[in-house]
Amino acid sequence: MTGFAGFALRRAVGAVITLLAISVIVYVVFYVTPGNVAQITCGPRCSPEQVHQVSQQLRLDDPLYLRYWHFLTGIFVGQDFSTGTSVAHCSAPCLGLSYQSDQQVTRIILTKLPVSLSLVIGAMVLWLVLGVGTGILSAWRRGRFTERALTGLTLAGMSTPVFVIGLVLMIVVCGQLELLPFPEYVPFTDDPEQWAWNLLLPWLTLALAEAAYFARMTRASMLETLAEDHIRTFRAYGVGERSIVGRHALRGALAPIIALNANDVGSAVGGAVLIETLFGLPGIGQELVHAVTVVDLPVVVGMVLVIGFFVVLANAVADVLYAVADRRVVLT
Repeated sequence: MTGFAGFALRRAVGAVITLLAISVIVYVVFYVTPGNVAQITCGPRCSPEQVHQVSQQLRLDDPLYLRYWHFLTGIFVGQDFSTGTSVAHCSAPCLGLSYQSDQQVTRIILTKLPVSLSLVIGAMVLWLVLGVGTGILSAWRRGRFTERALTGLTLAGMSTPVFVIGLVLMIVVCGQLELLPFPEYVPFTDDPEQWAWNLLLPWLTLALAEAAYFARMTRASMLETLAEDHIRTFRAYGVGERSIVGRHALRGALAPIIALNANDVGSAVGGAVLIETLFGLPGIGQELVHAVTVVDLPVVVGMVLVIGFFVVLANAVADVLYAVADRRVVLT
């Protein structure tokens, strides 16, 4: 296949290969290198019988390649787990059973994922609007007071830790001014208005931290594009400055912005641990911290694989968007 369809297909195949490589690395790191995996997975208070049961469930007596094959096929077709007196079936996609709650890891993730996606998607809209808008205005007003003021704000945003931004906003907005309620997650399907109202402060916290990087990247990319020959040609023909900035320069500057956004969206799904902990949001980040604390290896492995999936997916989509946004991209 050639052209755009072939380009998209090659990126999809590359994403699948990357995900398989991630699954191998994750499996080796968590299920091969720690030592007595059954004891670590079950926990320090487990009896020898429980440790033996966990060892049988993980098939630790099988060769390494066979153990990984069972792990991989379980994701696609499901697998059975012995619970001592009976057999429990884990439907595909099966990422194992939690040894703290006996729940399927997939079910735990599906319960927590809407919270993290709500946080990241809402914050992404805000950081793109604030960051890209600030960067465009800063590049357009280069050398003026507006640019210097926006540059100062950008540097302040980049140097301030996200939890400090969150604490200040919570104290001022929720405590002193009482403009917003203290965040409490409400499912979108229950009440869309309360869902947005309660997530507005976490969105602002994450967006303000990320918008500073987008503003800096957009400004640098816009200044580089505005200095190119075709922009000078537009100016020589009398094209208005607003049209040059909005229709021509911005499109040429989108590639690095797309790349930065892909990395941020993918990593923010699991990286918003501080935001979720600060505001008490029951998302993937908070659940991952809990799983690490209690050494619940199946949950940790499942969470890491899901986070890796979103990172790879975001970057694959970004590669395709390059070709749409910038015609100079060579489809290889």
